[in-house]
Amino acid sequence: MTSLLKQLQESGQAPWLDFVDRSFLKEGGLKKLVEEDGVTGVTSNPSIFEKAMGHGEAYDEQFQSFVQANAGASITDTYEALAVKDIQDAADTLRPVYDRLDAKDGYVSLEVSPYLANGTEPTIVEARRLHAMVDRPNLMIKVPGTKAGVPAIRQLIEDGLSINVTLLFSLDAYKAVAEAYVAGLEARVAKGEPIDRIASVASFFVSRIDAQIDKKIDTRLKNGDGEAEALKAVRGKVAIANAKLAYQWFLEFVASDRWQALLAKGAQPQRLLWASTGTKDPAYPDTLYVDNLIGPDTVDTLPPKTMDAFRDHGTLAQTLADGVDEAKHVLAEADRLGLDLAGVTEALVEDGVKLFADAADSLLGAIAAKRAKAAGAKLNTMIAQLPDGLQKAVDARLETARADAWTRRLWHGDATLWTGKDEAKWLGWLAAGQGKQVDFAALKALGEEAKGYKASVLLGMGGSSLGPEVIAEIIGPKDGSPYVHALDSTDPGQIATTLAAVDPADTLFLVSSKSGSTMEPELLRAFFFDKAGKQGSHFVAVTDPGSKLEALAKADGFAHIFPGDPAIGGRYSVLSVFGMVPAAIMGIDVEAFFATAAPMAQACGPDAPPGENPGAILGAILGEAAVAGRDKVTLLTSPTLKPFGSWLEQLLAESTGKLGKGIVPVDLEPLSPVEDYGTDRIFALLTLDGDDASEVNAFADALVAAGQPVVRIGLAGKDLIGQEFFRWEIATAIAGAVIGIDPFDQPDVEDAKVKTRELVDAYEQSGSLAPETPFHEDADLAFFAPGDHSFAATDPAAILQAHFASANPGDYVGILAYIERNEEHAAAVARIREAVVKAHDVATVAGFGPRFLHSTGQAYKGGPKSGVFLEITRHADPDLAIPGKKASFGTVQVAQARGDLDVLAERGQRVLRVHLKHDNLALLEELVTTALNS
Repeated sequence: MTSLLKQLQESGQAPWLDFVDRSFLKEGGLKKLVEEDGVTGVTSNPSIFEKAMGHGEAYDEQFQSFVQANAGASITDTYEALAVKDIQDAADTLRPVYDRLDAKDGYVSLEVSPYLANGTEPTIVEARRLHAMVDRPNLMIKVPGTKAGVPAIRQLIEDGLSINVTLLFSLDAYKAVAEAYVAGLEARVAKGEPIDRIASVASFFVSRIDAQIDKKIDTRLKNGDGEAEALKAVRGKVAIANAKLAYQWFLEFVASDRWQALLAKGAQPQRLLWASTGTKDPAYPDTLYVDNLIGPDTVDTLPPKTMDAFRDHGTLAQTLADGVDEAKHVLAEADRLGLDLAGVTEALVEDGVKLFADAADSLLGAIAAKRAKAAGAKLNTMIAQLPDGLQKAVDARLETARADAWTRRLWHGDATLWTGKDEAKWLGWLAAGQGKQVDFAALKALGEEAKGYKASVLLGMGGSSLGPEVIAEIIGPKDGSPYVHALDSTDPGQIATTLAAVDPADTLFLVSSKSGSTMEPELLRAFFFDKAGKQGSHFVAVTDPGSKLEALAKADGFAHIFPGDPAIGGRYSVLSVFGMVPAAIMGIDVEAFFATAAPMAQACGPDAPPGENPGAILGAILGEAAVAGRDKVTLLTSPTLKPFGSWLEQLLAESTGKLGKGIVPVDLEPLSPVEDYGTDRIFALLTLDGDDASEVNAFADALVAAGQPVVRIGLAGKDLIGQEFFRWEIATAIAGAVIGIDPFDQPDVEDAKVKTRELVDAYEQSGSLAPETPFHEDADLAFFAPGDHSFAATDPAAILQAHFASANPGDYVGILAYIERNEEHAAAVARIREAVVKAHDVATVAGFGPRFLHSTGQAYKGGPKSGVFLEITRHADPDLAIPGKKASFGTVQVAQARGDLDVLAERGQRVLRVHLKHDNLALLEELVTTALNS
């Protein structure tokens, strides 16, 4: 007995399968449907592929082999490789049908990305690309019939592609795409191109209309509407009536002179395709929409369940052209009753776009999860252990971010993700993170040249020095290459120590400054250029095009000038030339470095939904924690990764600390008893395989047990540190969106620079700094407090006691030391911090000046007004002269400290400066310990 489905095909309506699955294809399921049931087409969409790919093991073999062979492939690349294979196999199965029917049927449909539904040109580009990838003549590209989709359809038809127009609900929308189809054919005819093998279907959705109209009817019936009988009479009939009138328009159109002219040249009619034919209401027969919409030159796309139902008990009759007057009456009644079919269909288009995008998110999320699992040790891990309240907030934020397309908007440069100002101008770091900002060959050549030097010194500040220093200390130089000493200080002792560690005649100097006019690198350049005998060939510059440094480098005959990207801010520049030139000098294979970083760049890409995007997840955690009052990120690391915090401090603090909001990074703080920590922190633990991380892991376990939020990140190898640069950059951008600030500006950094310039300029004129008066001094110390920050106490220990006592729960104490940054001083500062935590149970931060001015200084001035700062300066002896300047380095450093203190006070922070007359930090440490223990 002939299958009822085959009889349907013979009656003039083509049955298409709305389903694709690898197992189904491999087992011959489609071939059987073609041979036994007369199925002549297949449709797919993200929801179908999500069910197929996201569950089971059918795709795992190809998935694993593709990922291993294509390390640089994105999540979308991976999906397309899997999907294209299915589409090609289905197309090959249907090819005999296509050939037998002379291209009039036998098609397989593949959808353009649902994310492009409102973009004409991107849809055209995507459709052309997918058509070329599949490379089968019986492929139909699915394009939504949105306002943006209509002109895309017209162009693609003119290109010669076969198109399945989807998401049609209204007669007007159908007319628009029919016009686009005809116009595309006419354009080809005008160019003398054939049109006889171009096919199109207009997918008219059915059951979704009744689902919405019936919902309105049921609500009114429940409320005792006076039109109850009329409402009941049209319930479940509006969608079919709507479809029947669309078919009537089709019949009239194909009889028109315009169409007949195209028909004479071999044109195929754009068949109406009934989509969404499965019933949503269980009260309706499961073959309702199939039974009532049968007619020639149409297609019915059926999910397997509906196909099985029709085969078993469907009714075969030419129903589509029957009851036209009744259909008109139903629609007239719907209009009279105010059921607003036009509004419903318009909303269904928007909802359909959203549903397909949601399905695409689920699909790509499932693939992203599989990719992460397949990557294994090649992708750094992350586990978040959060209290219930914070976890719920993070989950809600990630869902909002998914629904509002945060990751795609980030990668597409949509400034409305933040404040809608100039954020889009500062996203060059996204390309840099993929290795697209550097010339691998030029860096390799530089690395070979650098082997001719015994040492290298980087002269820079902030983003120009912090990232390179992390790379130097964690990865280090390769065999035969020099170590890069990062010098980012005006402290005379620091400069002298660096000078003593190298022979200027055998050192490659790297002057690194984006603006090319930053004061510290310029002064250091002048100093070391003089020490190197003005040998420009020993110098390399990294700077943005057109800068003052570029001009100086050319004039002084620098060996190389590497141009930066003006679209990358300093703190996001580590994966650009500002980080990779120093890496190359140390003999690091930069191309290989990016290859190891690639899995994270892909995992954080625009096609990774926030819930499976490691950067977005971390950003949501940081942002929601800050909003909830946990605005201090305390960094814990295993030994090798300890230097990472210096880079992370700048990224987080300078990016988020503004408008009284933000994140305060806490690095290198001595561990305290778990019970001493309040509710203002979140902890980030970074560990490296092979390091002894037992202590920090045990400490993290205790924190979690105590209800503290902990994020654990694991690296299989130190070369994978590049992944963390990128993860945290993405996270910081996302956290900025959560907090509601621009993560790419630094409005408060410049104020301290202005104060410093004023003092230094005055010194150049007068030969002395503007006088200042301590409120207390003795033979060893002088105390300063700007503005109305006065202290009644006159004893040094009492002054310090009173100052630290002003720290309340939720505040933090900062130790800002304008002294040489060395192990001895760092240990002393750490002990001071430990004493503060024990005495007041508050977070502590520390920085050496002026280094921190270009890093955490932004958050201290523009972030939360919860800081209590102790600034330490000293009398530099010996000092160092600056070529061509009256001011010495010691003078400049004091000017920087004074400017910094004044701006901190102006910003409402509690500040105290202690000047060491004899450079005796041990004395101050003793005083602080006495003050805190009394």
